[in-house]
Amino acid sequence: MKVGLSNDSAREEWIISTLKKVPAGLRILDAGAGELRYKKHCSHLEYVAQDFGQYDGSGDTGLQTGSWDQTKLDIVSDITAIPAPDASFDAILCIEVFEHIPDPLAALNEFKRLLKPGGYLIITAPFASITHFAPYFFYSGFSRYFYETHLANNGFEITDMVYNGNYFEYLAQELRRINTVAKKYTGKKQGLIGKIGVQFVLWSLTQLSAKGGKSDELLHYGCQVFATKK
Repeated sequence: MKVGLSNDSAREEWIISTLKKVPAGLRILDAGAGELRYKKHCSHLEYVAQDFGQYDGSGDTGLQTGSWDQTKLDIVSDITAIPAPDASFDAILCIEVFEHIPDPLAALNEFKRLLKPGGYLIITAPFASITHFAPYFFYSGFSRYFYETHLANNGFEITDMVYNGNYFEYLAQELRRINTVAKKYTGKKQGLIGKIGVQFVLWSLTQLSAKGGKSDELLHYGCQVFATKK
């Protein structure tokens, strides 16, 4: 049963496919690039990586990575004040970053400044998420209406927006975390009955997800947005 396991892989597939739509030779900014995960998919582009460079993977609250290498960044700055001239990029990539920005609307305004007319914006962020990368965690998620409203207000036109996952997929994802969360916060693992119960519910969610794709309007992993600057 793979229900609840597609969050990362489905997003990755969409990002790779969307990056291929950006014409070769253009200059792209990976805003909030972290460990430059998507650099390898930008080989046809002039790639520039930016991040604020303060997260190191440590912390005792929520989910943490344990380590985080940001030694290969091209620009270290606040995402709302990137030291680059106006209209200096043809495309901006911003993946799973907005929940970590105190003022995401200021970041959108900065993207507007940095992009050339007709420039591309590729952005994803959670629709809902649990605490991670604390203390740099400010929002639990963003709906389609956030993008439809604020991208339009900043002079962007959405050309593609898709939901990643659905209600049943999201429930399955969190169900799969129970053992890890229980161990961290109670000091105990699930017993046999609990594990059997989880497997039964996962089986049920698999059947429901196959028939309930439209449940994504209630809950999903996150929106994936491709937009152009007017």
